[in-house]
Amino acid sequence: MTTVSDHQGEREDAAEPDGSEEPARKPSRAGRDLPAAIGVGVALGAAILGSLFTVRYLFIGVIAAAIVVGTIELAGAFRRAANVRISLVPVLVGGQAMIWLAWPFGQQGAVTAFVVTVLACLLWRLPSGADGYLRDVSASVFAAAYLPLFASFAAMLVPPEDGVGRVLSFMIVVVACDTGGYIAGVLRGRHPMAPRISPKKTWEGFAGSLTAGITGGALAVVLLLDGQAWQGVLFGAAIVVTATVGDLMESLIKRDLGIKDMGNTLPGHGGLMDRLDSLLPSAVVSWLLLSAFVPV
Repeated sequence: MTTVSDHQGEREDAAEPDGSEEPARKPSRAGRDLPAAIGVGVALGAAILGSLFTVRYLFIGVIAAAIVVGTIELAGAFRRAANVRISLVPVLVGGQAMIWLAWPFGQQGAVTAFVVTVLACLLWRLPSGADGYLRDVSASVFAAAYLPLFASFAAMLVPPEDGVGRVLSFMIVVVACDTGGYIAGVLRGRHPMAPRISPKKTWEGFAGSLTAGITGGALAVVLLLDGQAWQGVLFGAAIVVTATVGDLMESLIKRDLGIKDMGNTLPGHGGLMDRLDSLLPSAVVSWLLLSAFVPV
């Protein structure tokens, strides 16, 4: 599936000409390889739905696998672009602990695993000496919080009896705001939203995301969770705002590093981190709001 990363017709840069005689293929107005992007999105969506509708706890495994790939991509980007060394082993092991301990122990398990991971990162970096110690440890703690700790809130959506409905509500809003914003941004996008951060993200695209996200949220909360329509409206609006901010934050990280994509794992999308950027903070907000609106 796709996420709000490209939902407003955004693509940071087009490929540079390589000087060959054959002219470069003109990119679509969407700024990405649309058939490949759709194919990858369908495959990811099938994996998510397949896990939810067979044994719903398999979805936690999908989250855990995605975080492994995303963490490796982020560590690689930091190393290549800025020579920043994330303590990969502690972050990977601690990240899995955060996600899987969130299943039986909720936020207490995830936070405890995060604190132990921070301590492990501080110790892991000691043998390499003082040069760059604070820089590398800070990046490791950031990676541990940004990926597995945020993702553990998505895992916490699963255990309740209506866990499938909670996860689907989260995913439906993300897909709806992505689709609505993508269409509005490509067809009507004229006014840049944050030109210094993401020049092709537009207010028209954001309006499309907001409209579709609110609609999807209202329908999902009412039909899947027996909630109230106003709760779904607030839920949809909050996810759209959070997802947009998450996308902008990752754009800032990539601009700071001087890169276009975090990786090339997913054809038409870039790296998996380029798809997780809006999902991760949105998972936190989803868990908070659904816990308040539809208590277990």
